[in-house]
Amino acid sequence: MTTTTVTGGSGVPRARTIRELRESGWASRPIKEEIRENAVARMRAGDRLVPSVLGYEDTVIPQLEVALLAGHDLIFLGERGQAKTRMIRGLVDLLDEWMPIIEGSEVNDDPYHPISAAGRAAVAEFGDATPIAWVHRERRYGEKLATPDTAIADLIGEVDPMKVARGRDLADELTIHFGLIPRTNRGIFAINELPDLAERIQVGMLNVLEERDIQIRGYLLRLPLDVMLVASANPEDYTNRGRLITPLKDRFGAQIRTHYPLDTATEIAIVEQEARPFASDPPVVVPAYMSEIVATLSQLARQSPHISQRSGVSVRLTVSNYESLVASAVRRCLRSGESPAVPGITDLAALPASTAGKIEIDSLDTDRGGDIVEHLVNSSVLTVFRSVARPEWMIDIVEAIEDSDPVETGEDVPAATVAAHAASIPALAAAVVSLVGEGAPAPVVASAVEFVLDGLHLSKRLNKVAAGGRAEYQSLWPRR
Repeated sequence: MTTTTVTGGSGVPRARTIRELRESGWASRPIKEEIRENAVARMRAGDRLVPSVLGYEDTVIPQLEVALLAGHDLIFLGERGQAKTRMIRGLVDLLDEWMPIIEGSEVNDDPYHPISAAGRAAVAEFGDATPIAWVHRERRYGEKLATPDTAIADLIGEVDPMKVARGRDLADELTIHFGLIPRTNRGIFAINELPDLAERIQVGMLNVLEERDIQIRGYLLRLPLDVMLVASANPEDYTNRGRLITPLKDRFGAQIRTHYPLDTATEIAIVEQEARPFASDPPVVVPAYMSEIVATLSQLARQSPHISQRSGVSVRLTVSNYESLVASAVRRCLRSGESPAVPGITDLAALPASTAGKIEIDSLDTDRGGDIVEHLVNSSVLTVFRSVARPEWMIDIVEAIEDSDPVETGEDVPAATVAAHAASIPALAAAVVSLVGEGAPAPVVASAVEFVLDGLHLSKRLNKVAAGGRAEYQSLWPRR
């Protein structure tokens, strides 16, 4: 196990030669052992392995813990927007903060066990006086998106014609310009969308990851790399765009299946973590029921037969819809001068624009996309309303509206005007208080009033007449 090294004021260890490194007590260890020991320390302390990923505590994370303890290479399978890349990048935090290499090494040569010709030559010439440099863990992570045009030279390396032109022999290892995998030696290398990688390139990876040699232009080079390989893939990619060759798939010790948030509470927590913050002028107040409506929309979309479930419904949809909802409320606030900006049912009109590009309609009649999104929005409002509504609300509010004028709402209707209805209808006031509490400002009360009335409309208790950005809620049997 690595012992603590003396560090300078910047946090970088002070050792500058192999001799000083030995005296500090530092000991080298394989990358997977390093990750395992740091994961063990984090687990014993009760800390989360990947703090920024929510909703996987009882499903994906236990599998990840087992794989890391076993020292396995990993492949994450899941649809888009399931935090696969985020989990992979989160593994970087399980590396030691600083790692020593032979100064100038292209492949992060271990000072005690160099693998490159340049590293071995430096140690042979200078011995314990060989200069070393310290690499931060962020530089020990390499990532490549597997595109069809990815070449062996990108991943493995290629002969550098400039080095040959300077007089080096073509068979000399020093003529090679190393690719991404060798340059990530003693680190983590990730490939996103692995099945998109051409099969011949996958074959080339086998030599590096299993046989530990490099074959470039007929030149065979033994290079015992110490790399943890992590990959991501969409399950549909196995049949749609490409496939993993069996020998490469066999190299992964663990295959971990990811998923979308299993409940709205987790989806809301992710949105609160990921949504772009808005400026404090004007201030923004988002009622809990509006956040829940946005999260419920995504949950219902993942169950809809009209939405392609093969492409998935990403959490990015929830985040984008939430940002659009808040932006619409801010826009109203800026136009009217009211404060704070409080999203309401009126602002749900902004969601189709942020939804359309993130779902695929699985229907023969693609022109029905707008109707499908509208149905999802209405279903979300109704689902959330039913979860918070009390039976006495429906009876008392409907009876009160039957004996009064219609209630008008809309983006150009002042919040104070809408909120005044809560004061005039005791049953509506009780519903508003249960949602937002006593003494809420007019825009908050107006949002709650609109939510209750729209919920009653979708429950077929009130009639709604919408036109030109305004809506009137009235009795199903208007007074004559």
